[in-house]
Amino acid sequence: MSTYILGIESSCDDTSAAVLQDDTILANVIANQDVHMKFGGVVPELASRSHQQNIIPVIHRALHDANISKKQLNAIAFTRGPGLMGSLLVGTSFAKAFAMGLNIPLIEVDHMQAHILAHFVQLKEQRKPVPKFPFLCLTVSGGHTQIVKVDDYFKMTLLGETIDDAAGEAFDKTAKIMGLNYPGGPLIDKLAKQGNPKAFKFPMPQIKDLDYSFSGIKTSFLYFLRDQLKLNEHFIEENKADLAASMQYTIIEILMKKLVKAAKQEGIKEIAIAGGVSANSGLREAIKKGEKKYGWNTYIPDFQFTTDNAAMIAITGLFKYQKGLFTNQNTTPYTRSIFK
Repeated sequence: MSTYILGIESSCDDTSAAVLQDDTILANVIANQDVHMKFGGVVPELASRSHQQNIIPVIHRALHDANISKKQLNAIAFTRGPGLMGSLLVGTSFAKAFAMGLNIPLIEVDHMQAHILAHFVQLKEQRKPVPKFPFLCLTVSGGHTQIVKVDDYFKMTLLGETIDDAAGEAFDKTAKIMGLNYPGGPLIDKLAKQGNPKAFKFPMPQIKDLDYSFSGIKTSFLYFLRDQLKLNEHFIEENKADLAASMQYTIIEILMKKLVKAAKQEGIKEIAIAGGVSANSGLREAIKKGEKKYGWNTYIPDFQFTTDNAAMIAITGLFKYQKGLFTNQNTTPYTRSIFK
């Protein structure tokens, strides 16, 4: 008999609901919030209000697209954290009420673990290869940058993380400094394809062990443009593609240097990437080059599973359901990850 899991994701500014039949996705609906574009970043209060407006229509659409009734659901999985408290409260409250009304188990999910386990979601069209344990996962987004050793679905060890800003934030801030719209990461990626990655050289941070730092490179980029604009007020416009390509190249070099070090240190050749920045074409290309150079087996998620989505919440919920790892109505969200 099949197991149907409803996943609910509301950690930041995307409201998402997904339905899985066992490990196969039947529906994955995401409602984006364009209201944040004019502010150049996510406004927490506006995000939580939008979640309240979107959550019922999104879940209704997911059940419709999956062609199942709510009575067929075996459990409801939701993002407990990390994320914005107001946004998390909307998803958590709805999940608790819905599970109580249906009298089915409630499953809490850590957002960062879910990004990693998104690799195990299967499509209806064809089954894809999944990482073999143990594997390393480079999880890169606007809020997090981590290297994680994954020994099992729920046995994960954090090997390294950013000590300040995340790589995704560095991409977005680069775009903002250049006068590009929010979110800037995809625009940097698009421009970089037209530019020379060696046109400008930016400093590489010297951080010990497997940790990252991206605050310095943002400051370096800001000061570099300040000095150049004193000489030529049209510098950014005249060099936009080269600036994007050079910054993207530097950020990816920083990411890959530590990932290669981790793979050698742990003796692991199963390598995955996850998170919003895993959609970046430069990072995807670098991972594939690593596959050829180091003999890795690499796993790159489908684009629909890179940004925040409920399919990754649902698959994590499935694995917890199989182990009977349920939560109760007293559970509350957390803003910082408890995943270590």
